[in-house]
Amino acid sequence: MPEKPAITSSELGTLWLTYQEKTMILRMLEYFIEKADDEKAKDLMTNLYNEVDLFVNKIIEIFKNEGATIPVGFTTTQDVNKEVPKLYDNGFDIMFVRLLKEISMGLHSLNITMSYREDVVMLFKDLTAMTQKYYNQCTQYLLEKGMLARPPYVPMPQSVEFVKDTSYLSGLAINPFSGKRTLNTVEVAHLHHAIDSNTTGMQMITGFAQCATESEVKRYFNEGAELAKGIIKELSETLLESDLPSPVPSGGNATRSTIAPFSDKLMMYCTSLFCSFSVGSSSLGTAFSLRNDLPVKMTVFMKDIFEYAHKGGKIMIKNGWMEEVPQMAERKQIMKK
Repeated sequence: MPEKPAITSSELGTLWLTYQEKTMILRMLEYFIEKADDEKAKDLMTNLYNEVDLFVNKIIEIFKNEGATIPVGFTTTQDVNKEVPKLYDNGFDIMFVRLLKEISMGLHSLNITMSYREDVVMLFKDLTAMTQKYYNQCTQYLLEKGMLARPPYVPMPQSVEFVKDTSYLSGLAINPFSGKRTLNTVEVAHLHHAIDSNTTGMQMITGFAQCATESEVKRYFNEGAELAKGIIKELSETLLESDLPSPVPSGGNATRSTIAPFSDKLMMYCTSLFCSFSVGSSSLGTAFSLRNDLPVKMTVFMKDIFEYAHKGGKIMIKNGWMEEVPQMAERKQIMKK
């Protein structure tokens, strides 16, 4: 009996996807570390780079031991150019890393639930702990630099209240002349988070649009920036209706550079990853929002983001940039042979 069972299909799939994501992060960190003008930010990203690189090597080792082909992922020679001018300024590097770590936390937690072999479970458990550590470091860095807007504060409740009328679900206030009821704190949390993440995504994709090589890719990124703007605008107006401020970051701007530090392939994959995260985040916002108008808005956003991501997938396939996920054996074809 073998010392370890072979990895399952789900473990192969999650490790494969993790390899794609981590090699992308390494390439982007190589550029951001090279261009960092703040020593604290540079040290944070360098430490993160070293730890992520160790996990990539662990995944490679598992693949080799299982006799599996190593994915291409993203490479230093093909997908990053550290010698070009800065594409982003004013703390965008840490804003971007923070959002990537947020995405990674969700992915690793989900991957643990689809893993069975102890070494694979421990790999994702360790990845989760590492990701949480750097997410917190990025958050504290941005707060210290005044680059991260906190959610609005609220008076502390002095008594327990229960919902007395179903109009609470419709979003109507008790007084019909006062319009919709005020947002609750859970709804505010999801709205604030959606605006914050879409703002970083908009800044990222604006830079991508400036430097993309292929004209079709450039148009795609411009379309994505407009989509993010529309989401930010509508959600900000929802907060303002309850007399709440919209989060406004004080940094993270794209520079005037039009020279690409990353390949179109990498930038398209990164955008696809952000779209997947946005759809998942919007679905959570829908699930926890009790005011009926909010799920309606979130559902429209999810539809628009899904259609945008689908369009991006077609562009990636057309250009040969979409590496194929390992598939199950095609039994009918095997039988014919």
